[in-house]
Amino acid sequence: MHIDARRLTRPALALAAALLLLTGCAPTTAQPDPHGSASHVPSSAGEVVTIDDAWVKSAAEGMTAGFGILSNPTDDEITIVSARTEAAARVELHETVSDSASGGTTMREVRGGLVIPAGGTLELAPGGEHLMLMGLTAPVEAGQEVQFTLTFSDESTMSFTAAVKDFTGAQEHYESEHDEHSGHSEHDSDQGH
Repeated sequence: MHIDARRLTRPALALAAALLLLTGCAPTTAQPDPHGSASHVPSSAGEVVTIDDAWVKSAAEGMTAGFGILSNPTDDEITIVSARTEAAARVELHETVSDSASGGTTMREVRGGLVIPAGGTLELAPGGEHLMLMGLTAPVEAGQEVQFTLTFSDESTMSFTAAVKDFTGAQEHYESEHDEHSGHSEHDSDQGH
């Protein structure tokens, strides 16, 4: 903008100077990230986490487990604090640990949630961390699908569908602090995982 100061009165000159200053201080439009994401806008975990290869072990009753590979594209860890599905009375977040007493492995609930590392993945797999479905509401048969909803530490959620498959591996013992589940035998735990 070019202004001829010789033709302006003092008030007009002051106004022109103020307009030039305001134009120079105007906010600029944010430039998009070259990768196509608006990195300056925080997203909830439920908006950014994805899952691949989601599946559930078939079971006639009792317990079973859900698996898949969760991805976190952000620069921060993301924690899953709970999960739910209509296929079971409740879902626990589980890990599998070595049981020195029996020489086998034991499944137990994870306190504090499951962590998806920053810029990484969390594999939910037989013999490892998984979603434990407790008190199935009906048989879960191969060919069906199970709908899950995960809740994250930021209180956001994401839903996904997992295919039901037959699977006979990873026979762990189930360890629980709940009275109704204490005393599970190896046979009982076979249904769950």
